[in-house]
Amino acid sequence: MIKRDIQNILPSLTATYPVIAINGPRQAGKTTLAKMAYSNYNYCNLEDPDIRLLAETDPKSFFRQYQPPVIIDEIQRIPELTSYIQVMVDDNRKNGQFILTGSQNFNLSQNISQSLAGRTAMITLLPFSVNELKHYKKISLQRDLLIHRGFLPRIYDQNQQPVIAYRNYLQTYVERDLRQLINIKDLMIFEKFLRLLAGRIGQLLNMSSLASDTGVSVTTISNWISILEASYIIFRLEPFYKNISKRLIKSPKIYFIETGLAAYLLGIENEKQAGRDPLMGSLFENMVVAELLKKRFNMGLGSNLYFYRDSQHYEVDVLLKQGNDFIPIEIKAAESYHPDFAKNIKKFRQITGSDNQGYIIYGGDHYFNAGEDIYVCNIERIDEIVKEIF
Repeated sequence: MIKRDIQNILPSLTATYPVIAINGPRQAGKTTLAKMAYSNYNYCNLEDPDIRLLAETDPKSFFRQYQPPVIIDEIQRIPELTSYIQVMVDDNRKNGQFILTGSQNFNLSQNISQSLAGRTAMITLLPFSVNELKHYKKISLQRDLLIHRGFLPRIYDQNQQPVIAYRNYLQTYVERDLRQLINIKDLMIFEKFLRLLAGRIGQLLNMSSLASDTGVSVTTISNWISILEASYIIFRLEPFYKNISKRLIKSPKIYFIETGLAAYLLGIENEKQAGRDPLMGSLFENMVVAELLKKRFNMGLGSNLYFYRDSQHYEVDVLLKQGNDFIPIEIKAAESYHPDFAKNIKKFRQITGSDNQGYIIYGGDHYFNAGEDIYVCNIERIDEIVKEIF
């Protein structure tokens, strides 16, 4: 089994908090992580109907059967258990007693904030990162293949065909989870909405346009986007705000947590199609932004990612907040470097008065200094530049 990068922070969290809550999308590897890191703990899965019934009807008997230290999988199925956990951790005052996993951020966060505030370390596990794949067998990190295959652990562990895997993922996980949260009357309309979102990766979020193209209300689109975020299907990249002379764009951008799912929704069935697809640039951008987000989460930190765009259409793909400074990052899918790739970083420096180093992540194979404190690297070495920044 591949060691997940996030495991590095678990010992210190277990030593200082009674409860560790592992959030993340389905099939990201939360159960595997918990069992690997806490192999001597008791274990139960609330997806099991018999275990779930016991937890619902007789919580005290449930905890007599599954005594701490214990891993409770899919805790969002019976959120009421968090109240019992609160009493237990307050009574015994021992750290590292409960490991909770969940796949719906809204439900899990809401119940923890109500019952376990101050007692819980919350971390987010996303699918494999490029850095993790580098240590897994002999996986090709070629641009088009990564976009097509995505990063779900089962695709690599079970050698699943990506198109089949993401079709099943969409049907058995996304649709089931969404049916629990909202009443979707027509799944075909919702799937059309998902495909439209995939076609607008990296674009400014325009709910009115999505509503018009989907045939539903703006309110419905807003609700659907919120649910997709809570289910770890998509995430927002917020715009950079700073009091400078240029008027800044204030709409967020939308990206998919799993680039492979976005590629599937766009009808990409192999790596050759990925390389020729008109949206290759958007998919590559999605993959890189998701990698940066994974790095933050794997360090136990929240997102510090933004983008810059003003009314004159000057844009920088990603800004990494570093104290009061922002590190500009441009993302280019091209496999060959061109000096023009650096122009937006230079313009950002000019507008903001910043002299921070900049980075260009591209689809090629090399790592080098392009001059003027701007560094160029490929996706395989993204972890190295993030370490430099953080």
